[in-house]
Amino acid sequence: MFQRLTKLLNSEEGHGVTLPATFAGMAGAVLLAVGAVNNQDVLTIIGGIVLAVGLLASSMAQHMLIEYPIYERLDKMEGKE
Repeated sequence: MFQRLTKLLNSEEGHGVTLPATFAGMAGAVLLAVGAVNNQDVLTIIGGIVLAVGLLASSMAQHMLIEYPIYERLDKMEGKE
C-alpha cells in the first residue's frame, strides 16, 4: 500500500511533487496573516516572502516535473524530435 501511495504522489496523475512547495506557501500565508493581525512588520514581511517563494516554487515544480515530460511524449508521438 505504501508503494502505491508513493507511486501516486510521484506520478503525473497525483501531482504530489508540488506538495512541499505548496505547504511552504501555506505556511507563508499563515505567517503573513498572523503578522498583519498583530501589527508585527518583520513577521508580515517574512510571511509574504515565504508565500511568494512557495507559490513560485510550486508553479515551477509543476512545470518542470509534470508538464515537461507530457510535452516530451507528445512531441515524440508527433515526430517532432
